[in-house]
Order: sequence, then C-alpha cells, then structure tokens
Amino acid sequence: MSGPATGTGLPGLAGVDHLGFTVPDLEEARRFLVDVIGCEYLYSLGPFRDDGGGWMADHLNVDPRAVMRRLHFFRCGTQAIFEVFEYASPGQRTEQPRNSDIGGHHVALYVDDLDAAVAHLKGRGVTVLGEPTRSRGPSEGQRWVYFLAPWGMQFELVSYPGGKAFDREQESPA
Repeated sequence: MSGPATGTGLPGLAGVDHLGFTVPDLEEARRFLVDVIGCEYLYSLGPFRDDGGGWMADHLNVDPRAVMRRLHFFRCGTQAIFEVFEYASPGQRTEQPRNSDIGGHHVALYVDDLDAAVAHLKGRGVTVLGEPTRSRGPSEGQRWVYFLAPWGMQFELVSYPGGKAFDREQESPA
C-alpha cells in the first residue's frame, strides 16, 4: 500500500506503526494495560539519558537533561502497539491535556460488544465518562464512550459491528 494516488502524500505510507505516550508510573500503566485492557506486554528498554550533550533535545524534543527512565511496548489486539514512557525531566508538566487543549488526545479501542466492555471497565473501578453514545450522520451505526486510565489519560471504546453509514454509502453503487 502506498500514499494517495495524487502523489502529494508521504511516499510509501503503509499505516500506523505505534502510539507513544508518557505516564507518571510505568508499572501502574503496565497493570492497567495488561490486567484491565488486555494488552500483551512485549518488552522494555531504557534508561536513556545524555548528561553532557543535546541528544535528548535534538532527537526527542525534550529537555536536554531529561531521563527516559524506562519504556514498555505493548500489543493491543492484533494491531495497536503502545510505546509507554516514564520520564524524569526538569520542568516536566504533570497535568493531562483535555481534548479541547492543543495537544489534547485520546486512544480509541475497537470492541465487538460495547456494553460488555463498559461493564468490564466499571467492574474494575475504571472511571467511565457518561453512558455510551450513538453516533449520527456518517458515523451512524457506531456507539462510543470515553473512560480514564488511572493517571487520567483519556481512552475511548468504539463499536460498529454492522459498519458505519459512511462505509455503507461508499459500498453502494452510484
């Protein structure tokens, strides 16, 4: 698979390889991702630091004296790979961005049975934000709900076992 036919996209783009995010406690994140979400722990790397140079700033856009204490890789289902970091860094911000903040984000996980997945999260004491919502318009056929990791990061569950209206419209003959 390559970029768009127009030739203006990234040459050779084949898909998303992994998502990386930083957490305050890597072991807490491991327990949550493995025991609650069901991801598979793959391996760890680190620590990484450059006490005298600028490698950390030049390559990772962090403070030059930042220390990446450790990182874990996780597979989630058959595709998503999470690269989860724990840093110690001068001037490190600890508040989670909201979706409305610049840099705000969430990770959406597809599930076959949204109600069973929500019950599982609630049974594990996970904060679920509101009740599942039915999408409209091009996303009709989808239901979704947000939930929070123990460190406050936003995740979303989505399910559209019958497909979305957008997908059905694309498959219809003209």
